[in-house]
Amino acid sequence: MRFIVALLLLIIEAPTPAQEPRVLLLRPARVFDGVDPRPHSGWSVVVRGDRIDAAGPNLAVPAGARVIDLPDTTLMPGMIEGHSHLFLHPYNETSWDDQVLKEPESLRTARAVNHARTTLLAGFTTVRDLGTEGAGYADVGLKQAIEQGIIPGPRMLIATRALVATGSYGPKSGDPLFAAKGAEEADGADLLTAARRQIGAGADVVKLYGDYRWRPGEESRATYSETELRSVVEAAHAAGRTVAIHASTPEGMRRAVLAGADTIEHGNGGTPEIFRLMKERGVALCPTLAATDAISRYRGWNGATPEPAAVKEKRASFAAALVAKVPMCMGGDVGVYAHGDNVREMELMASYGMRSADVLVAATSGNARIFRLSDRVGAIRPGLLADLVAVAGDPSVDLSALRTVRLVMKGGEIVRQEK
Repeated sequence: MRFIVALLLLIIEAPTPAQEPRVLLLRPARVFDGVDPRPHSGWSVVVRGDRIDAAGPNLAVPAGARVIDLPDTTLMPGMIEGHSHLFLHPYNETSWDDQVLKEPESLRTARAVNHARTTLLAGFTTVRDLGTEGAGYADVGLKQAIEQGIIPGPRMLIATRALVATGSYGPKSGDPLFAAKGAEEADGADLLTAARRQIGAGADVVKLYGDYRWRPGEESRATYSETELRSVVEAAHAAGRTVAIHASTPEGMRRAVLAGADTIEHGNGGTPEIFRLMKERGVALCPTLAATDAISRYRGWNGATPEPAAVKEKRASFAAALVAKVPMCMGGDVGVYAHGDNVREMELMASYGMRSADVLVAATSGNARIFRLSDRVGAIRPGLLADLVAVAGDPSVDLSALRTVRLVMKGGEIVRQEK
């Protein structure tokens, strides 16, 4: 009897063998690796667990692997949306002011859950979300819910509340109590404190508004001084965070660049001189072409000539940035227009003069490098997370192929598969 009891104890206490990770062999028509602008015909990719195990031609089928044939498709890294607002929805549905002032945070969070899922299913497995626009720190909980597997969604880099100079932001409701509900007001020494508070609350990136309109109808002007911006940049970098600065005026952009920003958002009025300075300092531009395009259409433009002044300005500044070879982020300010339509920005980048293959690089390894994620995502390379997307056709030739998604994988798990 003692022998039987001892044997049972040994069986109970014996360590169970570790479960072998699932192995998949993906066989598309071609692989765009996120770095080389030319797709690799005949390549396959092996996924082991949540990581890419191998990529290349003539790969043998690993023992026990499940083979997934993806004929007539291009397999590429999961795309990275560089400027998103998951807590906003298109302005032709509800104006920005009304979303910020009238929609309860619970409703906006419910929308954000849906937006996150839609974004992921469109092939964007990572997003940099640049401010909740009045929804406080709700993006912290959204990110945690995705990470814990409670809801589906992309990997998130979040900016929480964002920072604005006192009196410069909105909504401008006529009541001073609501003058800056869309972001956190802070200036001088208090600005540094506010930035650190947001980092402590969960911000991965510090977002500041380097210029804005003081009153409705006025032109934008630089708000923060270079000294104020530099103090936040130094603190954010010391904390291992990046800094994104909204700036559309030459002076706002100049101060942001000299202060050490990682990215400048919008850059509508950028000049050749400013873009040369950005190139020299390694500051990336997130042009948000699609937001300008969408707002112009909401105001009645039909997409034909003559173009509105805002579209002409954006087209000219983007062309000047390309000439200067400024590092280019792919981010459209999605939320101004529909989530899941993120490809709209990429199509406009190509339409405005950027090679389709270079747009693809910007949306994958380019954004990964700019956002300091290259050790995790952005390329098809052994050891990186298996965030992968298969699309019909060859997007390096025609970006509209990105709208026909056949497979989406995040961390080795298939979240969408079309026959």
